[in-house]
Amino acid sequence: MIEIIKITKVSVVKDYELRLVFSDGSRGIYDFSATVAEGGAMIAPLREVPFFQRVFIEMGVLAWPNGFDIDSIALHADMKRSGLLASAA
Repeated sequence: MIEIIKITKVSVVKDYELRLVFSDGSRGIYDFSATVAEGGAMIAPLREVPFFQRVFIEMGVLAWPNGFDIDSIALHADMKRSGLLASAA
């Protein structure tokens, strides 16, 4: 069974780095530089740092004003595999 993980808090660290808190209490900083370097019409606006930093949470996932969003379960799994998550203290 897949655990439903949502993002509960997001804050900008710098440029394309975000500090994230997940519903399971884990937290970490993720650098989205590789994500914004990808091609595609939805990602293109995110290359502008001021636009990227307009990130918000919608229904537990990261979202931007142009409608682009990132799956919180996949992001959590990627951060966990990469050793970027810390448990809640």
